Amino acid sequence: MTTVRRRAAALAAVAVLGTGIAGALAPAASAAPSPGPAPKLPAGLYGTKDPTYDGVWRQSLAFMAQQVSGVEPAPEAVGWLLGQQCDNGGFTAYRADATKPCAAATPLDTNATAVALQALDGVDSHEERVPQAMERAARWLKGAQNHDGGWGYNPGSPSDANSTSLVVSALAAIGQEPGTVRSASGKSPYDALLTFALPCDAKSGGGAFAYQPAKDGTLVANDDATAAAVLAGLGKHLLVKGVTPQQKPTCETAAKPTAERAARNGAAHLAAALAKTGHLNLPPMPGATAPADQPDVGNTADAVIALGAAGHGEEAAGAVAWLRANGPAWAKEGGPAAYAQLILAAHTAGADARDFGGTDLVRQLEATGPEPASTPESRAREEAEKHEESGFGVWLIVGVLLVAGMGIGFLLNGRTRKPKP
Repeated sequence: MTTVRRRAAALAAVAVLGTGIAGALAPAASAAPSPGPAPKLPAGLYGTKDPTYDGVWRQSLAFMAQQVSGVEPAPEAVGWLLGQQCDNGGFTAYRADATKPCAAATPLDTNATAVALQALDGVDSHEERVPQAMERAARWLKGAQNHDGGWGYNPGSPSDANSTSLVVSALAAIGQEPGTVRSASGKSPYDALLTFALPCDAKSGGGAFAYQPAKDGTLVANDDATAAAVLAGLGKHLLVKGVTPQQKPTCETAAKPTAERAARNGAAHLAAALAKTGHLNLPPMPGATAPADQPDVGNTADAVIALGAAGHGEEAAGAVAWLRANGPAWAKEGGPAAYAQLILAAHTAGADARDFGGTDLVRQLEATGPEPASTPESRAREEAEKHEESGFGVWLIVGVLLVAGMGIGFLLNGRTRKPKP
C-alpha cells in the first residue's frame, strides 16, 4: 500500500530496513548525503533515528495507529506535526527549523502531506488549528494534481501509483470524494490509477499494479504499488476494518475497466502471492545483482490491509500469522512507523495489537514518543476513580481496569472522534 520511503532510504543509508509503509520507498533522492552528526530531535517527535527522510511520515503513521487503539497523542506531538506544515498547506519530509517559513525551493512532498492530512483528522487537541491545517493540506494536494489525474512524489514529477493512491486514500478518509477531483484536462485520480494496472493475462504479475511505466511504456508488477492501489481503487484508507462477508478473490478483464475492478484484480494478485509463503519479498535494492529473496515484513502488512479492505480476510490469515511471528522483532528495529504498520494491519485483520506474537505493539509504539494525552487504561482509571468517590468502591476500579486491559470496545467508543468506515 504505501512503501513510499524506500528509495531515498536505500540511497541515503542501506541500514534502513526494507519496510513497507513504515519507511520504505523514500523520494528518489539525487545523491546519498555524507553521514553527519545525528540531529537534535524535538521533544514531540516519535522515534530516535534521523528524521530527515521520514519525520512527518512516521509521526503521522503513529497518530493513525494510536487512533485505532484508542490512544490520544500528546498535544506537543500534535503541535510538532502542525508546525511542519508550510504556509501554502504542503508538507515536506522534515523541517529541522520550523520557526522559519518554508523556502521557495523546499521540496514539498505529496506523500507526507497525504498522511499528515489523514493523521490530523483523528486528533483531539489543537482544535482551532487542526481543521485549518487540514483544509490547507487538502487544497494544496488538489493543486498539485497532474494533468493525467494522478500525483507524483513531488509536485510536477510524473504520476506514480503509490503517490496517487496515498492522496486518494487521504481524501477518502476525510470524507471527500476523490473521483470528483479533476485535473485541468478533466482527468480523475482513478483515470491515472488505471494506467498502472496490468491486465489479468499479463505474462507476469497479472492483475497487479506497476509503480510507474518503464521508459518503453511496459508495466512491471510491484506489490507495494498494488497494495496501495487496491485501497485507493476501493475508496478505502489505512484505518479500514476488514470487510465482511468474505468473498473469493478473482481477476477479471473488462472491456471498460473501472478502478474498483482493477483494485479487485490487484487484490487477487496479492492473495496469490501470499499463498506461496505467507509473506511478500523485498524488491532488489538499487545496483544489486541477483539478490536472494528476502521477506518484506512491511509490504506483507500492507497486503493484509489491502486484502481485508477487499473482503479477503481468509486469504490474509496466513500472512497475519507470519507477521505475528516475525513482525515484532522487525518493528523493534524499524521504530514508530514499523510498529504503526503492524498495528494498522492487526486492526484490519481483527487481531489483537496488544498481544501480537506476545508483544504489546501499542505500548511499544507509545514508548517511542511523548507520553500520550490519554489511553483506554487512563480513561478507565479516571472513570473508576470518579465512581469510587461516589461510593462504588475499589472493586469497581479493579473491574474497569481489567476491562481496559482487554481492549473492550465501549472504552474506545466514548471518544468524540468521528467513526471511520
